[in-house]
Amino acid sequence: MEDFFEKISPSKEIEEEKETQEGGELAVDVYQTEKEFVIVSTIAGVEPEDLDIEIHNDMISIKGERKKIEEVPEKDYLYQECFWGPFSRSIVLPEEIDPENAKAVLKNGVLVLRLPKVKKVKTFKLKVEKE
Repeated sequence: MEDFFEKISPSKEIEEEKETQEGGELAVDVYQTEKEFVIVSTIAGVEPEDLDIEIHNDMISIKGERKKIEEVPEKDYLYQECFWGPFSRSIVLPEEIDPENAKAVLKNGVLVLRLPKVKKVKTFKLKVEKE
C-alpha cells in the first residue's frame, strides 16, 4: 500500500531529505517553470538575518529559528499550536541550479526562492580544423 501512495504523490519528482536534528520541519511548496524552480514557504515571525540558505548542486537547505516574543508559563496557555524554535528543510531538485543567479526574498512572512536551472547543451557539433 505504501508503494501506491509513493507512485501517486504530486511531488514524485522532488525528493525531500529530512534533517535528523531536533526542531521543526518547514512546510514548502515547490514548482518549476521552463527556466527556474520556485520554493515558497510561510515563515511568519522570522527575520532575514535568522535564515540560513545553502545551495549545493541540486540540493537546497533552509534553516532558521522562530524566536518567542515573550516567555509565557506553560500553565497560562489555553492553546499552544505555534511552533517556536529552530526549523530546517532540505530539498533535492531533479536538476542542478545556478546558485550565482538564485534569489531569496522574504515579504510579509512568505519566503520565495527563485532558483534558475542550469542551461545544458544537449548536442554540440565540434568542427575539426586542419593544421
